[in-house]
Amino acid sequence: MIDTEGILQMLPHRFPFLMIDRVLEIDEELTHCRAMKNVTANEPQFTGHFPGKPVMPGVLILEAMAQTCCILAMKRLPPEQTAEDKIFYFAGIDGVRFKKVVTPGDQLVFEATFVRERGGIGWYECKATVDGAVACSATMMCARR
Repeated sequence: MIDTEGILQMLPHRFPFLMIDRVLEIDEELTHCRAMKNVTANEPQFTGHFPGKPVMPGVLILEAMAQTCCILAMKRLPPEQTAEDKIFYFAGIDGVRFKKVVTPGDQLVFEATFVRERGGIGWYECKATVDGAVACSATMMCARR
């Protein structure tokens, strides 16, 4: 498990754009990562999306999924490379599907599964769930720089 302090050491994101609260697990083969976010009513996006009926913007769910991919990508770096000298950029997304509205009080669980890597670009199958129900799924690409 990686707490917020550990995440801050791995990702360049900071509040209000750090979208994951905790990494729940990374498997021993470094092919699968689970992370989570507690969605709270006091987050800045809810003042405008939508007043009186707060809904987590899909683009922020996708960003959290990308950050989960980045954590897995950082863990997959060879020992001679360090997270301090690497950054991963969101390079592409395919097959996005939104299945469930996410609102304050929900806990999002993100899963990223490594598929392949070529030329510094990694492909990941991702999903975000709330109470076991899929809220969003996508194939994501992250580029190492």
